[in-house]
Amino acid sequence: MTYKIVCAVKNNQVVFTLPPDFSDKKMVTVYVNDHIDERAQKLELLRMAMNDPIFNADIKEVNDDFNAIDSETL
Repeated sequence: MTYKIVCAVKNNQVVFTLPPDFSDKKMVTVYVNDHIDERAQKLELLRMAMNDPIFNADIKEVNDDFNAIDSETL
C-alpha cells in the first residue's frame, strides 16, 4: 500500500501518523521530496522577474512582434 501526505518540517523534523491500514506493519519506507520548496523558489524567481528590466524588455519585444501580426488573417 502507498500512502502520501505532505508534512510541515519543524526543527528539521517531520512527524506524521500512519493510517489504520498500516497498524500491522513493522517497517515502512519513507521518501523525502522537497518539490514544494522548488515550486516556491520558482514562484519567487517569477516575482523577481517582474522587476527585471531586461526580462521586461524581452517581453515587450515579443509582444510588439505579435501585435504586428494580430490583425492578419489566414
